[in-house]
Amino acid sequence: MHLNLDSIPTKEIMPGYHAKMIHGEKMSIAYWDVEKNAEVPEHSHMHEQVMQVLEGKFEFTLDGNSKVYYPGDIVLIAPFTKHSGKALTTCKLMDVFSPTREEYK
Repeated sequence: MHLNLDSIPTKEIMPGYHAKMIHGEKMSIAYWDVEKNAEVPEHSHMHEQVMQVLEGKFEFTLDGNSKVYYPGDIVLIAPFTKHSGKALTTCKLMDVFSPTREEYK
């Protein structure tokens, strides 16, 4: 299968978080355009997650520890680990989830 990111529709998954979602059999990839000051409240989920900052400055809290991340920074998030985040600038992020995020389809 071939896809082009420009042809994938954008969905606002939560306020200020606009995603282009790609779903495979065992994983999902989200390309996020995030508005400045948009926040993801603390949560956890069964999915293993890899988050990468592509553009901007993003504050991320993982298991109670906060750090500011910049382009090229990658965070590995184990299943059921509490995490939250806030865009300190407009950001572009990429998340990979396994298994597939059915609720994002």
